[in-house]
Amino acid sequence: MNSDQFFIRRCIEIAKHGFPAATPNPSVGCVIVHDNKIIGEGYTSPYGGPHAEVNAINSVKDKIVLTEATLYVTLEPCSHFGKTPPCANLIVSHKIPRVVIGTIDSYSEVSGQGIEKLKQSGCDVTIGVLEAECKSLHKRFFTFHNKKRPYIILKWAMTKNGYIAPKHRDSQNPVWITSALSRQLVHKWRTEEQAILVGTNTVKEDNPELTARQWTGKNPTRVVLNRTDSLDKDLKLFNSEAETINLTSKEIDYNQPIAKEICDYLHKKNIHSVIIEGGAMTLNSFIKENLWDEARVFTGISHFDSGILAPVLEKRPTAKQLINNDTLHYYYND
Repeated sequence: MNSDQFFIRRCIEIAKHGFPAATPNPSVGCVIVHDNKIIGEGYTSPYGGPHAEVNAINSVKDKIVLTEATLYVTLEPCSHFGKTPPCANLIVSHKIPRVVIGTIDSYSEVSGQGIEKLKQSGCDVTIGVLEAECKSLHKRFFTFHNKKRPYIILKWAMTKNGYIAPKHRDSQNPVWITSALSRQLVHKWRTEEQAILVGTNTVKEDNPELTARQWTGKNPTRVVLNRTDSLDKDLKLFNSEAETINLTSKEIDYNQPIAKEICDYLHKKNIHSVIIEGGAMTLNSFIKENLWDEARVFTGISHFDSGILAPVLEKRPTAKQLINNDTLHYYYND
Protein backbone atom coordinates (compact mmCIF):
# COMPACT_ATOMS: atom_id res chain seq x y z
CA MET A 1 0.00 0.00 0.00
CA ASN A 2 1.47 3.36 -1.06
CA SER A 3 1.04 6.56 0.91
CA ASP A 4 -1.89 7.83 -1.17
CA GLN A 5 -3.79 4.60 -0.54
CA PHE A 6 -2.91 4.74 3.17
CA PHE A 7 -4.37 8.21 3.61
CA ILE A 8 -7.47 7.55 1.48
CA ARG A 9 -8.10 4.46 3.60
CA ARG A 10 -7.97 6.72 6.65
CA CYS A 11 -10.51 8.99 4.92
CA ILE A 12 -12.83 5.99 4.46
CA GLU A 13 -12.49 5.08 8.13
CA ILE A 14 -13.42 8.51 9.46
CA ALA A 15 -16.19 9.02 6.89
CA LYS A 16 -18.19 6.30 8.65
CA HIS A 17 -18.49 8.56 11.71
CA GLY A 18 -20.75 10.88 9.73
CA PHE A 19 -23.18 8.14 8.70
CA PRO A 20 -26.17 8.18 8.82
CA ALA A 21 -26.53 11.74 10.17
CA ALA A 22 -25.24 13.28 6.91
CA THR A 23 -27.99 11.62 4.84
CA PRO A 24 -29.18 12.49 2.19
CA ASN A 25 -25.68 13.89 1.65
CA PRO A 26 -22.93 11.31 1.31
CA SER A 27 -20.76 10.98 4.42
CA VAL A 28 -17.35 11.96 3.07
CA GLY A 29 -14.00 11.61 4.82
CA CYS A 30 -11.12 14.08 4.43
CA VAL A 31 -7.52 14.06 5.68
CA ILE A 32 -4.86 16.78 5.31
CA VAL A 33 -1.22 15.72 5.30
CA HIS A 34 1.99 17.74 5.65
CA ASP A 35 5.46 16.15 5.66
CA ASN A 36 3.78 12.75 5.60
CA LYS A 37 1.91 13.47 8.85
CA ILE A 38 -1.81 14.05 9.32
CA ILE A 39 -2.41 17.62 10.44
CA GLY A 40 -6.18 17.75 9.96
CA GLU A 41 -9.19 15.47 9.62
CA GLY A 42 -12.89 15.88 9.08
CA TYR A 43 -16.05 14.12 7.98
CA THR A 44 -19.42 15.38 6.79
CA SER A 45 -21.52 17.06 9.46
CA PRO A 46 -25.19 16.20 9.99
CA TYR A 47 -27.28 17.25 6.98
CA GLY A 48 -27.15 20.99 6.40
CA GLY A 49 -23.82 21.41 8.19
CA PRO A 50 -20.26 21.80 6.87
CA HIS A 51 -18.79 19.20 4.51
CA ALA A 52 -15.77 17.03 5.28
CA GLU A 53 -13.26 19.33 3.57
CA VAL A 54 -14.45 22.33 5.59
CA ASN A 55 -14.17 20.43 8.87
CA ALA A 56 -10.72 19.09 7.97
CA ILE A 57 -9.36 22.52 6.99
CA ASN A 58 -10.86 24.09 10.12
CA SER A 59 -9.11 21.47 12.25
CA VAL A 60 -5.64 22.55 11.04
CA LYS A 61 -4.12 24.83 13.66
CA ASP A 62 -1.46 26.47 11.48
CA LYS A 63 -3.21 27.40 8.24
CA ILE A 64 0.06 28.60 6.68
CA VAL A 65 1.26 25.01 6.16
CA LEU A 66 -1.79 24.31 3.98
CA THR A 67 0.17 25.86 1.10
CA GLU A 68 2.54 22.87 1.35
CA ALA A 69 -0.02 20.16 2.20
CA THR A 70 -1.96 17.43 0.41
CA LEU A 71 -5.70 17.10 0.90
CA TYR A 72 -7.15 13.58 0.65
CA VAL A 73 -10.89 13.07 0.20
CA THR A 74 -13.15 10.11 -0.63
CA LEU A 75 -15.38 12.04 -3.05
CA GLU A 76 -14.76 14.88 -5.49
CA PRO A 77 -15.15 18.26 -3.73
CA CYS A 78 -18.40 20.01 -4.61
CA SER A 79 -18.34 23.01 -6.93
CA HIS A 80 -21.87 24.35 -6.46
CA PHE A 81 -23.75 26.31 -3.82
CA GLY A 82 -26.18 24.09 -1.91
CA LYS A 83 -26.82 24.37 1.82
CA THR A 84 -23.09 25.21 2.10
CA PRO A 85 -20.59 27.01 -0.18
CA PRO A 86 -18.48 25.02 -2.69
CA CYS A 87 -15.66 23.02 -1.08
CA ALA A 88 -13.53 23.35 -4.22
CA ASN A 89 -13.51 27.13 -3.74
CA LEU A 90 -12.36 26.74 -0.14
CA ILE A 91 -9.48 24.46 -1.16
CA VAL A 92 -8.39 26.95 -3.82
CA SER A 93 -8.62 29.89 -1.38
CA HIS A 94 -6.17 28.17 0.97
CA LYS A 95 -3.77 27.44 -1.92
CA ILE A 96 -3.55 23.72 -1.14
CA PRO A 97 -1.21 22.50 -3.90
CA ARG A 98 -2.26 18.84 -4.18
CA VAL A 99 -5.57 17.02 -3.86
CA VAL A 100 -6.07 13.23 -3.96
CA ILE A 101 -9.63 12.07 -4.68
CA GLY A 102 -11.04 8.59 -4.17
CA THR A 103 -13.79 8.84 -6.78
CA ILE A 104 -15.42 11.38 -9.07
CA ASP A 105 -18.85 12.63 -8.02
CA SER A 106 -21.28 11.55 -10.75
CA TYR A 107 -23.97 13.92 -9.45
CA SER A 108 -24.75 16.22 -12.38
CA GLU A 109 -24.19 19.43 -10.39
CA VAL A 110 -20.62 18.34 -9.57
CA SER A 111 -19.44 15.57 -11.96
CA GLY A 112 -15.92 16.72 -12.79
CA GLN A 113 -16.56 20.42 -12.25
CA GLY A 114 -14.92 20.41 -8.83
CA ILE A 115 -11.84 18.73 -10.29
CA GLU A 116 -11.73 21.19 -13.16
CA LYS A 117 -11.92 24.14 -10.78
CA LEU A 118 -8.99 22.74 -8.78
CA LYS A 119 -6.90 22.14 -11.89
CA GLN A 120 -7.58 25.61 -13.25
CA SER A 121 -6.18 27.04 -10.03
CA GLY A 122 -2.93 25.13 -10.60
CA CYS A 123 -3.69 22.34 -8.14
CA ASP A 124 -2.15 18.91 -8.82
CA VAL A 125 -5.10 16.49 -8.75
CA THR A 126 -4.90 12.70 -8.47
CA ILE A 127 -8.12 10.75 -9.07
CA GLY A 128 -9.23 7.16 -8.46
CA VAL A 129 -7.23 6.06 -5.40
CA LEU A 130 -9.09 3.10 -3.81
CA GLU A 131 -11.92 3.99 -6.15
CA ALA A 132 -13.95 0.80 -5.65
CA GLU A 133 -13.87 1.20 -1.86
CA CYS A 134 -14.88 4.85 -2.09
CA LYS A 135 -17.76 4.06 -4.45
CA SER A 136 -18.95 1.38 -2.03
CA LEU A 137 -18.76 3.89 0.83
CA HIS A 138 -21.04 6.26 -1.11
CA LYS A 139 -23.26 3.57 -2.65
CA ARG A 140 -26.56 5.06 -1.50
CA PHE A 141 -25.69 8.47 -2.95
CA PHE A 142 -24.50 7.03 -6.28
CA THR A 143 -27.51 4.71 -6.65
CA PHE A 144 -29.95 7.54 -6.01
CA HIS A 145 -28.37 9.89 -8.57
CA ASN A 146 -27.20 7.39 -11.20
CA LYS A 147 -30.06 4.89 -11.17
CA LYS A 148 -32.77 7.37 -10.16
CA ARG A 149 -34.01 5.18 -7.32
CA PRO A 150 -33.24 4.48 -3.67
CA TYR A 151 -30.60 1.97 -2.59
CA ILE A 152 -32.65 -1.17 -1.91
CA ILE A 153 -31.91 -3.57 0.95
CA LEU A 154 -34.02 -6.73 1.16
CA LYS A 155 -34.31 -8.28 4.61
CA TRP A 156 -36.08 -11.37 5.84
CA ALA A 157 -35.82 -14.17 8.38
CA MET A 158 -36.65 -17.79 7.61
CA THR A 159 -36.85 -21.06 9.48
CA LYS A 160 -34.29 -23.78 9.02
CA ASN A 161 -36.70 -25.51 6.63
CA GLY A 162 -37.26 -22.39 4.50
CA TYR A 163 -40.45 -20.72 5.71
CA ILE A 164 -40.76 -16.96 6.19
CA ALA A 165 -44.07 -17.13 8.09
CA PRO A 166 -46.55 -19.73 9.37
CA LYS A 167 -49.67 -20.44 7.35
CA HIS A 168 -51.92 -19.73 10.35
CA ARG A 169 -51.43 -17.66 13.50
CA ASP A 170 -53.39 -17.19 16.70
CA SER A 171 -53.02 -13.43 17.13
CA GLN A 172 -52.10 -10.21 15.31
CA ASN A 173 -48.48 -10.26 16.41
CA PRO A 174 -45.12 -11.10 14.84
CA VAL A 175 -43.98 -14.73 14.99
CA TRP A 176 -40.30 -14.51 15.89
CA ILE A 177 -37.91 -16.77 13.99
CA THR A 178 -34.65 -15.21 15.17
CA SER A 179 -33.08 -14.34 18.51
CA ALA A 180 -33.44 -11.07 20.41
CA LEU A 181 -29.88 -10.12 19.45
CA SER A 182 -30.64 -10.49 15.74
CA ARG A 183 -33.76 -8.37 16.15
CA GLN A 184 -31.71 -5.67 17.86
CA LEU A 185 -29.32 -5.66 14.89
CA VAL A 186 -32.30 -5.08 12.60
CA HIS A 187 -33.26 -2.04 14.69
CA LYS A 188 -29.73 -0.72 14.25
CA TRP A 189 -30.10 -1.12 10.48
CA ARG A 190 -33.34 0.84 10.60
CA THR A 191 -31.50 3.87 12.00
CA GLU A 192 -29.08 3.71 9.05
CA GLU A 193 -31.64 3.90 6.22
CA GLN A 194 -34.12 6.60 5.33
CA ALA A 195 -37.16 4.36 4.89
CA ILE A 196 -38.60 0.93 5.65
CA LEU A 197 -41.30 -0.71 3.55
CA VAL A 198 -43.83 -3.50 4.11
CA GLY A 199 -46.91 -4.81 2.33
CA THR A 200 -50.54 -4.85 3.39
CA ASN A 201 -50.55 -8.48 4.53
CA THR A 202 -47.58 -7.95 6.85
CA VAL A 203 -49.36 -5.04 8.54
CA LYS A 204 -52.62 -6.96 8.92
CA GLU A 205 -50.95 -10.06 10.32
CA ASP A 206 -48.15 -8.58 12.47
CA ASN A 207 -49.32 -5.04 13.32
CA PRO A 208 -45.65 -3.90 13.32
CA GLU A 209 -44.48 -0.51 14.54
CA LEU A 210 -41.37 -0.47 12.27
CA THR A 211 -39.37 1.85 14.51
CA ALA A 212 -35.86 1.55 15.97
CA ARG A 213 -37.02 1.01 19.55
CA GLN A 214 -34.06 -1.19 20.47
CA TRP A 215 -31.32 1.10 19.16
CA THR A 216 -30.46 4.76 19.63
CA GLY A 217 -31.01 6.69 16.43
CA LYS A 218 -33.56 8.17 14.08
CA ASN A 219 -36.62 6.18 13.10
CA PRO A 220 -36.94 5.53 9.37
CA THR A 221 -39.87 6.81 7.35
CA ARG A 222 -42.40 3.99 7.23
CA VAL A 223 -43.83 3.05 3.84
CA VAL A 224 -46.81 0.74 3.50
CA LEU A 225 -48.43 -0.71 0.38
CA ASN A 226 -52.13 -0.05 0.93
CA ARG A 227 -53.76 -0.25 -2.49
CA THR A 228 -57.38 0.17 -1.43
CA ASP A 229 -56.61 2.33 1.63
CA SER A 230 -58.28 -0.32 3.78
CA LEU A 231 -55.83 -0.46 6.69
CA ASP A 232 -57.17 0.63 10.08
CA LYS A 233 -55.58 3.93 11.10
CA ASP A 234 -55.38 2.65 14.71
CA LEU A 235 -52.62 0.23 13.68
CA LYS A 236 -49.17 0.87 15.18
CA LEU A 237 -47.81 1.81 11.76
CA PHE A 238 -49.86 5.00 11.85
CA ASN A 239 -48.80 6.18 15.31
CA SER A 240 -46.83 9.38 15.88
CA GLU A 241 -43.45 7.70 16.45
CA ALA A 242 -42.37 8.21 12.83
CA GLU A 243 -43.64 9.51 9.50
CA THR A 244 -45.67 7.04 7.44
CA ILE A 245 -46.15 7.13 3.67
CA ASN A 246 -49.41 5.39 2.78
CA LEU A 247 -49.09 4.12 -0.81
CA THR A 248 -52.64 3.76 -2.12
CA SER A 249 -53.72 3.47 -5.75
CA LYS A 250 -53.72 7.29 -5.81
CA GLU A 251 -49.96 7.38 -5.26
CA ILE A 252 -48.79 4.51 -7.49
CA ASP A 253 -50.24 2.39 -10.30
CA TYR A 254 -50.72 -1.10 -8.89
CA ASN A 255 -51.38 -2.44 -12.40
CA GLN A 256 -47.77 -1.73 -13.36
CA PRO A 257 -44.62 -3.57 -12.12
CA ILE A 258 -44.92 -2.65 -8.47
CA ALA A 259 -41.23 -2.45 -7.48
CA LYS A 260 -40.51 0.06 -10.26
CA GLU A 261 -43.56 2.12 -9.25
CA ILE A 262 -42.36 2.19 -5.63
CA CYS A 263 -38.81 3.16 -6.60
CA ASP A 264 -40.00 5.99 -8.83
CA TYR A 265 -42.26 7.36 -6.09
CA LEU A 266 -39.63 7.19 -3.36
CA HIS A 267 -37.03 8.81 -5.64
CA LYS A 268 -39.39 11.76 -6.12
CA LYS A 269 -39.67 11.93 -2.32
CA ASN A 270 -35.85 12.26 -2.11
CA ILE A 271 -35.48 8.96 -0.24
CA HIS A 272 -31.99 7.57 -0.86
CA SER A 273 -32.33 4.15 0.77
CA VAL A 274 -35.04 1.75 1.90
CA ILE A 275 -35.18 -1.59 3.71
CA ILE A 276 -37.81 -3.94 2.31
CA GLU A 277 -38.98 -6.03 5.28
CA GLY A 278 -41.54 -8.22 3.59
CA GLY A 279 -43.59 -10.25 3.35
CA ALA A 280 -42.81 -12.77 0.67
CA MET A 281 -44.99 -11.23 -2.04
CA THR A 282 -43.42 -7.78 -1.67
CA LEU A 283 -39.87 -9.14 -1.47
CA ASN A 284 -40.40 -11.34 -4.51
CA SER A 285 -41.64 -8.35 -6.51
CA PHE A 286 -38.28 -6.60 -6.04
CA ILE A 287 -36.37 -9.80 -6.80
CA LYS A 288 -38.42 -10.50 -9.95
CA GLU A 289 -37.87 -6.96 -11.25
CA ASN A 290 -34.18 -7.11 -10.25
CA LEU A 291 -34.53 -3.91 -8.26
CA TRP A 292 -32.35 -4.61 -5.24
CA ASP A 293 -28.78 -3.95 -4.15
CA GLU A 294 -28.32 -5.98 -0.97
CA ALA A 295 -30.14 -8.82 0.75
CA ARG A 296 -29.66 -9.66 4.42
CA VAL A 297 -31.16 -13.04 5.20
CA PHE A 298 -31.44 -14.58 8.66
CA THR A 299 -31.90 -18.32 9.16
CA GLY A 300 -33.09 -19.37 12.60
CA ILE A 301 -33.12 -22.82 14.17
CA SER A 302 -36.91 -23.11 14.40
CA HIS A 303 -39.14 -25.22 12.10
CA PHE A 304 -42.66 -24.65 10.80
CA ASP A 305 -44.66 -27.68 9.72
CA SER A 306 -46.11 -25.56 6.91
CA GLY A 307 -46.26 -21.93 5.95
CA ILE A 308 -45.23 -19.29 3.43
CA LEU A 309 -41.99 -20.09 1.65
CA ALA A 310 -39.15 -17.58 1.87
CA PRO A 311 -37.89 -15.87 -1.30
CA VAL A 312 -35.04 -17.50 -3.19
CA LEU A 313 -32.04 -15.60 -4.59
CA GLU A 314 -30.17 -17.02 -7.56
CA LYS A 315 -26.90 -15.78 -6.15
CA ARG A 316 -24.36 -17.06 -3.68
CA PRO A 317 -23.93 -15.12 -0.42
CA THR A 318 -20.73 -13.10 -0.17
CA ALA A 319 -20.51 -13.08 3.62
CA LYS A 320 -21.85 -14.97 6.63
CA GLN A 321 -22.27 -13.97 10.27
CA LEU A 322 -23.29 -16.10 13.25
CA ILE A 323 -25.50 -14.39 15.86
CA ASN A 324 -26.27 -16.72 18.76
CA ASN A 325 -28.00 -19.63 17.01
CA ASP A 326 -28.95 -17.57 13.94
CA THR A 327 -27.04 -17.43 10.67
CA LEU A 328 -27.01 -14.16 8.73
CA HIS A 329 -26.08 -14.25 5.03
CA TYR A 330 -25.28 -11.11 3.00
CA TYR A 331 -25.95 -10.97 -0.74
CA TYR A 332 -24.94 -8.22 -3.18
CA ASN A 333 -26.56 -7.64 -6.56
CA ASP A 334 -23.58 -6.19 -8.45
